Amino acid sequence: MNPDSSSVEHLQALFALQRAAFERAPMPTLQQRLAGLHALRSALVRHQEALIAAVNADFSARSRHETLLAEILTTLQGIAHTARHLRGWMKPQRRGVNVLFAPASNRVYFQPLGVVGVMVPWNYPIQLALLPLVGALAAGNRVVLKLSEFTPATNQALRTLLAEAFEDDTVAVVEGALDISSAFAQQPWDHLLFTGSTAVGKIVMAAAARHLTPVTLELGGKSPALVAPDADLAVAARRIAFGKLLNAGQTCIAPDYVLLPAGQEQAFARAMQAAVAQLYPTLRDNPDYSAIVNERQHQRLQAWLEQARAGGAEVIACNPAGESFEGTRKMPLHLLLGVPEGATVLEEEIFGPLLPVLGYTSLEEAMAQIRRGPRPLALYLFSHDRRVQQQVLERTHSGGVTINDTLMHVAQDELPFGGVGASGMGQYHGHEGFLTFSKAKGVHAKGRFNSGELVYPPYAPAGGGWLLRQLLRRFIR
Repeated sequence: MNPDSSSVEHLQALFALQRAAFERAPMPTLQQRLAGLHALRSALVRHQEALIAAVNADFSARSRHETLLAEILTTLQGIAHTARHLRGWMKPQRRGVNVLFAPASNRVYFQPLGVVGVMVPWNYPIQLALLPLVGALAAGNRVVLKLSEFTPATNQALRTLLAEAFEDDTVAVVEGALDISSAFAQQPWDHLLFTGSTAVGKIVMAAAARHLTPVTLELGGKSPALVAPDADLAVAARRIAFGKLLNAGQTCIAPDYVLLPAGQEQAFARAMQAAVAQLYPTLRDNPDYSAIVNERQHQRLQAWLEQARAGGAEVIACNPAGESFEGTRKMPLHLLLGVPEGATVLEEEIFGPLLPVLGYTSLEEAMAQIRRGPRPLALYLFSHDRRVQQQVLERTHSGGVTINDTLMHVAQDELPFGGVGASGMGQYHGHEGFLTFSKAKGVHAKGRFNSGELVYPPYAPAGGGWLLRQLLRRFIR
């Protein structure tokens, strides 16, 4: 960390530096934007081993392959997709002109917003820093990243990577705790993207409102896995286990609870135990299984688990080798059956390897339960019945949906990613990221002849007033 990189003064200086740079060059060319994307890609490839090691150090144990899959590969894929399509995205769009206003032309121009702030969480500190950066750079902006204080090793690796690829007047990094996060949210950004909890998202939005800063909030919430009566329990269990245990459940779109037909809870628990044993035969020393990021989060999860147990929930640990985890922050998946109402695991986003399993008596009851809660970031439906699929899509709200799998909608560059309601607002990834960080500016152009003058005053009976009455008759019957 630079000596002053966690000071409010340094943050303000970076903002002023980038604002001045943007004023000097407010419309980067396609070639300049592509050069930035290529520089980011090359630096990411060169530094991938350092990043993998850094994330592992921050988590105490982070699967190398999870980092490659969920952070490095996902980001490289996003860069490639954006670079391939950017020329078309930047091209002004022709729009039709109503005959009443012809001859004229209508076009939509996509203009950079200016200086963008991105607040990065700790759970995927590479992907959730660099994918928003890709969208913002593609749109022609300057960017300041606020990195999480919980990932210091990764922050240093990212700082080194970005310093090789960009000058501070294009991409810069700040670090720090609550005071810097608060100051960051209060800067007069041209756009602010925050990824984190719903509670903190409310604070960020309130701070941004001081300057009418537009915000994209990527939050989270309680994403359900809905297992329909026709689903294969073994297949559903394996795919839910993968989605739940990637990064030890520390994923904003991880399945947060399971809904399945009442009476199938024990069968599902057995299927989950078998799936976990196949994916992770051991846990403690298995390099494929990640740890909880820090002791604070580990203690929170243990407390929520004990609260559910004390309230009468049946706790089933998926610990294939029967290992002890003393002295580590690794934590096996715990299935929670019969969780009492009011338990924290049913009220708050879990963000770890605890999974309540709830029975329902009808599909309508299951959908009603989803609708009663805050709208989630993701919904996972397991059913091959097209009528059930359509019914669930139409009668529930969520940021995104994957059918017969988990997590995979987030990896589709052609799909927008974002929440709804308590799970966030706005969206990015791919073309939607370009649009989020651009101003779509409508431009109406006239030639030498201006038909609009026909309705200029004075509104004499035979002048503009007569024509206006004729035009209104087209719409009033």
